[in-house]
Amino acid sequence: MNRALQWKLIAGFLLVFVAGGITGAFVGGSYARYHFFEMRHPERIGGRMKDRLRAELNLTPEQLAKISPIIDKTTAQMRDIRRDTGRRVREIMTDAHGQMAAQLTDEQRQKLKQIEERHRRWRHHRFHESSEEPPSATP
Repeated sequence: MNRALQWKLIAGFLLVFVAGGITGAFVGGSYARYHFFEMRHPERIGGRMKDRLRAELNLTPEQLAKISPIIDKTTAQMRDIRRDTGRRVREIMTDAHGQMAAQLTDEQRQKLKQIEERHRRWRHHRFHESSEEPPSATP
């Protein structure tokens, strides 16, 4: 085998390897986006529950119509629990920051306020992208 053919084979194998890596990254990224980001939208829980139950239990349209109010009620209860939990977490963090601020210097208090503001902007951005209502502002 001559030297030119050997280098062409090596280049071909490297090209196939790189193409496989790019394809794997794309497919893996799509999979991760679906499972880690799309699945976390609470407003879609009811629809996913209905779809999964319809498929796994082979529900008839009549059965699905009868259980839909139950699923809708469950979804609303879960949304309320999530909202209440988020509110409680924000209250606890606000209280903790207030207690910590008493132990900090003026410069550290300013940095803590910047952290709080950055988190508030992130939360505002996150909840305005989804159809879920934004959480109440922290005092």
